[in-house]
Amino acid sequence: MYCFELNFKLRSENQLSPMCGVCSDLCVSVRIVDAKFVTSQSLSLSGTKLFVALVSGMTATAIVLDLWASRSIVSSASLTAPLVICGLLSGLVGIGAVPLLRALKAGQIIREDGPKSHLKKTGTPTMGGAFFVPVAIIMSLILSGFHPNAIAVATLTTAYAGIGFADDWEIIRRRSNKGISARTKMGLQIAFAVAFCIWMMMFGQVSTDIKLPFGMVIPLGLLFWGLATFTLVAESNATNLTDGVDGLAGGTVAVAMLGMGAIAAPTNPELMTFSACLSGACLGFLAHNRNPAKVFMGDTGSLAIGGALAAVGLMTNSLFALLLISGLFLWETLSVIIQVSYFKMTKNADGVGQRFFKMSPYHNHLELSGWTETQIVGWFYTVNIVLALLALATTVK
Repeated sequence: MYCFELNFKLRSENQLSPMCGVCSDLCVSVRIVDAKFVTSQSLSLSGTKLFVALVSGMTATAIVLDLWASRSIVSSASLTAPLVICGLLSGLVGIGAVPLLRALKAGQIIREDGPKSHLKKTGTPTMGGAFFVPVAIIMSLILSGFHPNAIAVATLTTAYAGIGFADDWEIIRRRSNKGISARTKMGLQIAFAVAFCIWMMMFGQVSTDIKLPFGMVIPLGLLFWGLATFTLVAESNATNLTDGVDGLAGGTVAVAMLGMGAIAAPTNPELMTFSACLSGACLGFLAHNRNPAKVFMGDTGSLAIGGALAAVGLMTNSLFALLLISGLFLWETLSVIIQVSYFKMTKNADGVGQRFFKMSPYHNHLELSGWTETQIVGWFYTVNIVLALLALATTVK
């Protein structure tokens, strides 16, 4: 696609218009400009611009939702105050934590089969979840008055952060991209998910019916607990897969957690507070993780935030809303499943198969298709905001 710039020079005694065709000397110069260049200049995105837009938009949304529900924006039982407090604290803690992680040589090992553009990120500190997740957990417990539900969700989040920390530490210690074994990681995730489900069965007062829009209900009975366990494990792995581009997982989960907080507000204000705290902590982390990232969250952060998102969805009987809010994370996971399945289906006698995507997860496919990281992040933020609004719409009575 090209833009043509025409410059007409008329040299005639009567200065006739070039359109009349009588001009004695018509000089036409054509300059061809790459329209992609023009577009990229006029619509340029940066990590800082995306960060400021996201923080401003989410803060304004939290204020509007609080005022709409007649909640004080400075109360601990609101969306705004926990969001802002944890955002500021997480950002401030990161100022000291990022240099510390760098001093500890906690550098990320970039996989060689990933996008080549990522190789320049080798050595960027990882395990950023170790500073923003504790901020969210501690503040959520304080602001919720150590409510049992908040304690339970915070405990699960801490457990999943622990799994991620063990994995990150092994990667750093071995100086390779291999952490704890997949079997060990999955086993621990399932074990903690089962423990959380047992707690919900005994103390959580959780309904085993799935509420759908228009008043429809699907009674699952004991099958609900199998679904709940799967949801916890799948959600944590989905956010883990999404954590592959600067600012991507942190921003999308911040949006998702604020959405879940708004959904939890009418029935579980303590989980609204927890969600807002984690959303704010993710925004504070983004101050250091926006493109170009100074730190990565690692599995310490990505497993924890996914587990927290699922736990709040389960505790508030909002699995359908959770499905909508997690649409992007679900697609990232499906893209990996599609890629692996298609490769196996098309495998020839030499054991070589074809790829459905250029690379999975899907954000890597977009990157190899010519998208910049900020374009990917900007569109993912936009889509996730729309999904969060749809989820809220389904819960409005």
